[in-house]
Amino acid sequence: MKKKNTTVEDLEVKDAQIIFNTVWQHLVEELGQDNLRFPKEIFWLNGAPGAGKGTNTGFIMRYRNLTAPPIVVSSLLTTPEAKKKKDAGMLVGDREVVDIMLRTLLSPVYKSGAVVDGFPRTKVQVECVKLLYEKLNELKNHYQSTDLEIFFKKPHFHIVVLFIDQNESVKRQIKRGEKAIQHNIDVKASSVGNIIEVRPTDLDPEACINRYRTFKEKTYDALKELRETFFYHFINAHGSIEDVRKRIDTELRYQGSLELDEATYDIISAIPIASMLSNHARQDLVDRLENYQKYHKVLFESMVGLIVDYFMPIIKRHAISGYSVVNTENQLLDDPLAISMLIDIFSERGFHAIVDVSKEDIPYSIDRDTFEIKTSVKKVFRIRINFKASEIRRG
Repeated sequence: MKKKNTTVEDLEVKDAQIIFNTVWQHLVEELGQDNLRFPKEIFWLNGAPGAGKGTNTGFIMRYRNLTAPPIVVSSLLTTPEAKKKKDAGMLVGDREVVDIMLRTLLSPVYKSGAVVDGFPRTKVQVECVKLLYEKLNELKNHYQSTDLEIFFKKPHFHIVVLFIDQNESVKRQIKRGEKAIQHNIDVKASSVGNIIEVRPTDLDPEACINRYRTFKEKTYDALKELRETFFYHFINAHGSIEDVRKRIDTELRYQGSLELDEATYDIISAIPIASMLSNHARQDLVDRLENYQKYHKVLFESMVGLIVDYFMPIIKRHAISGYSVVNTENQLLDDPLAISMLIDIFSERGFHAIVDVSKEDIPYSIDRDTFEIKTSVKKVFRIRINFKASEIRRG
């Protein structure tokens, strides 16, 4: 009897245009073009096996205020053929993956944005991401100035790649498998908790190596092609979770030129990004203080004296809370330069001062013949001051 061939074969058509256009046409025929409403922002999350995609997905979602559950592509592929390929450490066919992934993205829960974990993983899938981006831009242009315009915004695609080397990947995969086995043993012994799936590849070092090689040879090289098209976030995933999340935070900082329509960005680009302001804030502060002393010495010394004699006694009484409000009618502050000095002096000493000015009409006489009320303006400066509070030992 001839032995049955159990080798997992990949017979998928590898032409991205054919695969994508076929899937897209089916969606148009089934749902109608008006209903192809994809998320306006998509994070395509990928990485080496064991790099921490699942661990860091929630952090990325909170960072961008995304509330819909992440789309974990591997969990969508539940057919027997797909499971057979996954258990062998291989990739599921592109057509099946693209179809189910696009259908999932059309769910209304992903209206504002989505994180897609585990896509794209092949050259064909990478090309499909590009084709999807082109289609979404076509839809945006098609529905511009129509009643459906709000459903077809400019797409924002982010490619996020978590990278670790082969040795670290294998070590983390094996550790994950061991933890899963121990967890299931504890659940069975205590009847508390739920049994979790143990990935077959997490139990075999050779399978772990095979998974990593598949990622490096098929996924990683393919993903690098997206650097020229989309905002590409390469994250070194070695180290602690805290270290990795700091790197993610740095990578995902606001990129207005990529996320806004060109016309909108041109209008607001005259306003500097907050992080750019803070880059040289300390040196700018020093320069201003030096100029005050050099060119406005009398006023500068008067402001220092006002702070020492009037403000500090009040501030000291609020040392525990780290917050105080000081009201004054001192006419020194009628000079806008004096207010700037006050803010800068406090900043240099570690305080944060915010100045509000209120004006009130105070009646002082009335004309007996016309009953006209004559008033004078009372100007009150309210300065709110924040600083590090005292750390009180309790208990």
